[in-house]
Amino acid sequence: MGGRGSGKSRTGSETVRQWVYDGAQHIALVGKTPAEVRDVMIQNPLKSGILDVFPPHEEPRYIPSKSAVRFHTGAVAHIYSGDEPGSLRGPGFTHAWVDELPKFQYPTETYDNLLLALRVGPHPQGVITTTPLPTPLLRRIIADPFTVLSRSSTHDNLPNLSETFRREVLRQYEGTRLERQEIYGELLTDTPGALWTYEMFKRVTEAPEMACVVVAIDPAVTVTEDSDETGIVTAGASEAGHAYVLSDLSGRYSPSGWANKALDEYLRWRADRIVCEVNNGGDMVMHTIQVAAKRRNLFVRVQKITASRGKYLRAEPIAMLYEQGQVSHAGVFPHLERQMCEWVAGVTSKDDRIDALVYACTVLFIHRRGVLYPDVQPSTGEDVAEVPAAATGSFAETVTRERMWFPRGGG
Repeated sequence: MGGRGSGKSRTGSETVRQWVYDGAQHIALVGKTPAEVRDVMIQNPLKSGILDVFPPHEEPRYIPSKSAVRFHTGAVAHIYSGDEPGSLRGPGFTHAWVDELPKFQYPTETYDNLLLALRVGPHPQGVITTTPLPTPLLRRIIADPFTVLSRSSTHDNLPNLSETFRREVLRQYEGTRLERQEIYGELLTDTPGALWTYEMFKRVTEAPEMACVVVAIDPAVTVTEDSDETGIVTAGASEAGHAYVLSDLSGRYSPSGWANKALDEYLRWRADRIVCEVNNGGDMVMHTIQVAAKRRNLFVRVQKITASRGKYLRAEPIAMLYEQGQVSHAGVFPHLERQMCEWVAGVTSKDDRIDALVYACTVLFIHRRGVLYPDVQPSTGEDVAEVPAAATGSFAETVTRERMWFPRGGG
């Protein structure tokens, strides 16, 4: 494990080089996406990829058409993606290099499939290079008695980093928890003041039949590289009253982009409604969804949420539900979970994914059936109600008392 700029790519590349010299034959290169394998693990501007660590007369040959790298010894390394864990079913490897495992869309499935594929030769080996995010999978790997743990700091790689980075970036991290994680490569398991911890996440591989599904949106105000993300989280409630987080597709989108992404989720999960926060965008948020739906000839049910309470007051009862075991994650959502475990009210600014999650869970657990939602109006395709983000009275008491959700198809 290492901090940012710690030379993780070179560590992985040099490990692969040694494997090749020791007689490796079939190597798996596994990254978040094929593009990241290519641009980080195989070749990169820092000259720390596989193509850069061999002498010129032994330089490997990258073959894009075959998603492979061929070495002078005859060994071959193939590219695999954390977005497609099923692609690791079938092949067999003598060695594997995995980079930034916690970032994968399906980290556990990818890792488990890879372990089953590391079965060729007398002593199969693998190396994982990553910034140490305290995900359950990474902690499971570290706890394995057969795991050899090595840490490196960004300071170990200072000769290869620019003076600007050393002067400006490192200075900003000094004395912070992020310095310990991102610079010194420590595995931090909690954030003081955060409402969630990783231990609170219950996981299932597949959610049961849903009684209600909602797609929640927390739209960003601007669309630039520095803008906040638009939170898009889908959650559902079972007949038994248990909530499940089904997907997190948050990201930086244009207005049309996030509207269509939400509509995709609406169709994928056969959702009952889209829930959108309209404090910043007002009716423009509704209009954006309506325009996107009309272009696709869709009728959707939309509920506007007006955030009338502070973020902490909205989020606290939802965190309580997690603590009580009433919310599960259908899979692993590393970006959402990291934001949840690092967010501290008044300290941490990034909360877009959390807001979408909180709105989804609020609708599933709080709002009463038949009160806030009128019947669908086929003439407009809208199902709109101005409601606060919390019920009246004590929000936490209402969550515990009501535990309400909408049956699918109900109104």
